[in-house]
Amino acid sequence: MTTDDDKYLSQVLDSQAFKEEDPELKDLREHRAAIEGILMDAFKGDKPTIKYGGSKAKGTMLKEAYDLDILFYLPNEEAPSLTLQGIYDGAKNALSKTYVVEEKTCAIRLRDKGSQADFHIDVVPGRFTNEAKDDVFLHQTSGSKERLKTNPDVHIRHVKDSGVIDGVKLIKLWRIRNGLEVRSFVLELAAVDVLKKQKDKGLGEQLRAFFGVLATEIESIKVEDPANHTGNDLSPLLSDEVRGELQRAAKKTLEIFKKSGWRGVFGNTQVADEATKQVVLPRAVSSAPAPAKPWACQRGTGPWPKPRA
Repeated sequence: MTTDDDKYLSQVLDSQAFKEEDPELKDLREHRAAIEGILMDAFKGDKPTIKYGGSKAKGTMLKEAYDLDILFYLPNEEAPSLTLQGIYDGAKNALSKTYVVEEKTCAIRLRDKGSQADFHIDVVPGRFTNEAKDDVFLHQTSGSKERLKTNPDVHIRHVKDSGVIDGVKLIKLWRIRNGLEVRSFVLELAAVDVLKKQKDKGLGEQLRAFFGVLATEIESIKVEDPANHTGNDLSPLLSDEVRGELQRAAKKTLEIFKKSGWRGVFGNTQVADEATKQVVLPRAVSSAPAPAKPWACQRGTGPWPKPRA
């Protein structure tokens, strides 16, 4: 049975959903076409694969804060002409002729050359590890390892096929509106792990269950890279500081819910502008120290600019 809470939360989700005719999507598509042209020209003969990743591929993109991941992978070869760093540097150099490029751990962030405006676009270069084109190696510009093995398709399916994608999107919106430092990717993993046991319940019950776990059982939250359980250690992304921030925010959220319901937590069913987020919407953690920003490379897993999703 659909409750008033679920109807309201569905309205919140509707307000955050992109429509095909939205100008933001139009701009992103145009940039993707331009970026693809630049990379295909720079890597002639290498037969690259270019596709969407991150929240666009997962179906969790929110109007209030969004990024576009463009995955750029060369095929597996027995004797490749380019190293992983060569692929990364080649993509960066080609894109720098048109954009201001900013190095991330495994990605390249793009900005406008004139205005320095952020296009909300990250290009992630790499190489497939086999002919099946599933696992990939990514070059890391920092950290103890020069390369990372991962599988973005596994990341995408882990969220997209979880059966709780609406709950995940609301939790991502909660993170944005509370200005939390926790990586979006890590929060997604935690949300899927908790909510998969609640998938037959309504959105309101799912959220209460999730915030209840954060508030009272934060040490029980564990996250693993679904594409590389042993090779990629995500534990630094759930440091004591991050757990403390999540616990305080969850406790505050449950207090607000008890007094004012989900409308008190999420506000009006409109996309909040920056002024509204700062003045009207509750910030659960106003004085928490900013945690260290260790490695990560997927959306929400590499030191991506806050507060993008």
